[in-house]
Amino acid sequence: MTSSDKIAKILRTDKDYIEKIERHFSEITKKEGIMDAIMAENEKKMSDRLSRLDVDRNAGAKEIYDALISKIEADNHAVSIALGNPSLTKMSDYEGIVEAIKKVKGVERGFFLKKEKAIEFLKKEPPKKILEFLKYDSVDAMLEHEDLFEVMSTLRFIEGSEWLNETFFKQYETLTPADFEEREIVIRPLPEKWGPAAQEFVNKKWHNLSHLKEMGVVFVIPLSLGISGELLRMMALTFHYLNEIPFYSDMIRRCADLPETFAANLISLLRGDVLDRHMPEGEKTLWLVVQRYLTKDDENEWRLFVPHLNPEAIHWVKAGHDIMKLGEVLNYEGVDLSFWADLDWVGDFFKDELGEDTLVSFNLVDTVMSLVEEKESIKFMYHHQEALWNQVFASYFSFGEMEKFSKDYLPQGYFEI
Repeated sequence: MTSSDKIAKILRTDKDYIEKIERHFSEITKKEGIMDAIMAENEKKMSDRLSRLDVDRNAGAKEIYDALISKIEADNHAVSIALGNPSLTKMSDYEGIVEAIKKVKGVERGFFLKKEKAIEFLKKEPPKKILEFLKYDSVDAMLEHEDLFEVMSTLRFIEGSEWLNETFFKQYETLTPADFEEREIVIRPLPEKWGPAAQEFVNKKWHNLSHLKEMGVVFVIPLSLGISGELLRMMALTFHYLNEIPFYSDMIRRCADLPETFAANLISLLRGDVLDRHMPEGEKTLWLVVQRYLTKDDENEWRLFVPHLNPEAIHWVKAGHDIMKLGEVLNYEGVDLSFWADLDWVGDFFKDELGEDTLVSFNLVDTVMSLVEEKESIKFMYHHQEALWNQVFASYFSFGEMEKFSKDYLPQGYFEI
């Protein structure tokens, strides 16, 4: 099997796409043998990691998968000990976690919705369920005693998507660049009182945190899923959001250059719009820019099988580097997270118990997500596959060029090269 055939098989795409990319990009960049180089690097990284795990390269898929899961559990345990064994059920549990995250990332700034504008929106469309939950009779009374970022965060899991999309977010159609300002990103653990109200949200999302791109907030709900690996997963997802928010902040700044379309473009970004029609392809190669993980909605979605860049996978590459730095920052015996560095696109087919080829992802997020949902026998692969599409493009150009193309063409949804 050629390298192009193997990459096409992993990506579940037509090998003609990969062969055309190889021909066309080689002509443009004068780089030869890139697909072979990708597969050679893939093999080198897998062999190195399997050696570290003391697993034979010819082992079966289950043995390799189990070894990766055990590595996650061991690393999660070591990080937990280094942070004082936080239970994740109290606001105070997150003080040390947030401090460690800030040591890795610092405190970045972005272009976010002004606080006074958020307050104006709350007053125009009062969140009735939150007011009832907190026992206030007005938004003014609530904001005298409650934190604005906290209230804006709880809109996501208290009020419901119908009210959010059809009522509250409808106000975003009036936004202008003047309604935004430069300020620091906020990591906000929520008080314990929100735990019971957020239980359904956490059960659905399978994680206890989310973010507000337009507000520059990462919020954490003090709830534990009671599943091994969740601390490392939560910290990895926090790093992901801390990379995603600046990316979208840059995009919002770009939208501000065209005030007449600012609101429409902002809403499109926040919705995660993607191109929804097939585009004709000529001699050049056509690439989509897909800003969401479409596999979560439909694993057979057509856009997954054509050449595309995915900014989410870019954020995860950076989050992986942050995780590696976390091990250095904690400086605690037994915490070495370098194992997971640069494995986003690494994986291969191994034999399962029936002798059939099955894809095993070495991607940190896929592994930890599989661990969290192991009770449901769900194995995640899509982070790895999206990262491999990015890696193909970046191997011909560069990581920086890939990120630039993602930003330049995200609003349009595609580009030809």
